[in-house]
Amino acid sequence: MVRSRNPIRLLLLGIGAVLARFGLVSGERARETTDLAWPRIVTGLARMSKGAADVAMVGVALGPTAIAGMGFAGPYWGMTFAVGGGMAAGTIALVSQRYGAEAYGELGQVVRSSAFVVTAMALPLTALFWAFPDELVALLSDDPAAVAYGADYLRVLAVGVPFGILNQIGSRALVGADDAWTPMVVRSSGAVANVGLNAVFVFGLDMGVVGAALGTVVAGVLVTATFAVGLAFGRLPLVGEFPIRVRWLDRYVHWEFCRDLVSIGMPVVGRSSVWTVARFPILALVGTFGSHVVAAYVISRRIWGLMNTPGWGFGLAASSLVGQSLGADDEDTAELYGYEITTFTAAVYVFAAVLVAVFAEPIVRLFVNDPASQAVPVAVTLVYAACVAVVPQGVTNAVAGALDATGDTNWPFYSRAVGMFGLAIPLVYLAATTPLGIVGIHLSFLAESLPGAAINYYRFRSGKWRAISRGYRPSAATDD
Repeated sequence: MVRSRNPIRLLLLGIGAVLARFGLVSGERARETTDLAWPRIVTGLARMSKGAADVAMVGVALGPTAIAGMGFAGPYWGMTFAVGGGMAAGTIALVSQRYGAEAYGELGQVVRSSAFVVTAMALPLTALFWAFPDELVALLSDDPAAVAYGADYLRVLAVGVPFGILNQIGSRALVGADDAWTPMVVRSSGAVANVGLNAVFVFGLDMGVVGAALGTVVAGVLVTATFAVGLAFGRLPLVGEFPIRVRWLDRYVHWEFCRDLVSIGMPVVGRSSVWTVARFPILALVGTFGSHVVAAYVISRRIWGLMNTPGWGFGLAASSLVGQSLGADDEDTAELYGYEITTFTAAVYVFAAVLVAVFAEPIVRLFVNDPASQAVPVAVTLVYAACVAVVPQGVTNAVAGALDATGDTNWPFYSRAVGMFGLAIPLVYLAATTPLGIVGIHLSFLAESLPGAAINYYRFRSGKWRAISRGYRPSAATDD
């Protein structure tokens, strides 16, 4: 009953019903998609709201320069989610296919192998961010105050890197086994705890950006520990049963699974890293306009992130449902899920974009304490640009989720790289060096998202993922 009353779920069911009435999606598949997508959307909203709250709290306490400093540290922290999200795509692909094939005995090994692989990737990042935060942030700005804020923020976040990655593995493993409810409860609770901790550290203890980072680290540890305990015992108090149980004192290195995880996950790491890497030159170029424009850009990206959270849910729903169909050797149904989830996603994104555009200015003012700040009008116009560009970004996310389930993860990486390096960064460069000015920053939002939608959709339509997926199904592992 609690689930049925959730407003996000009811909204998605309503949009799905309208689409079904017009024959654009199947009513049954829309309900299945909604049941998997809405908990992840709630989780995404909670996490992105937490990120927005970080920026808002620090902005109110310390001003736009501190926001800029956090923005300069952001690309490095983003590496955590690029690695974690990429390898988690491999986890959900292997889990969902085995769950669909009822090969339940292999699920625990997939999770352990995933944990081993991502921990090996996380520890070098932790060491780098802890040892050289000043040098890393200084690569993006020559403003000593902003660099100091960013370095303090990054040094503390370094401790949270392994936990930020591991809790993504726990979440995706459960979604792949048809349970999006449990990750929502665990990760949303972590995000709420994070906001509370940040309020205590930033305002109560006057710890500034260090407090914001410390809240993130503590919350990450709590979430990871909760997943580990729940997977070990197969349930959590107040949450319920888990569809997967993991014996943590068992074999971790299973070479076939590790190979498949890396094979599927590394292109997704690359795809996620495209934005992370692109942020370095983009922030450096935006910085030439002044700290108020950097702050406006960071604010607009936080709002973009909130609008983009439906794609997290629909992308994971596509990965789970397409993967389960493939595990049952039903490629035609997998294709139908891919197309219909993409249509569903686009409709939801249009709704969200219109809503945010109507309230753009009051939303921006939540981030800035000074009503006369120069950052406000710039941020408002950037939010309008984000509202236009986020719709094709939704299509990109949905189709990429479907392709991830098949193991065909290279093309979404290519599409992301074309958009960012071929179009978005050149436009920001022209903005900084020619009379095009700040208009180029606005155009970069659409340049970032449109190629991904077009290229990913073309790849899925080609049907080549069918043959690729056969190499990752449980029968293929048995043959190996």
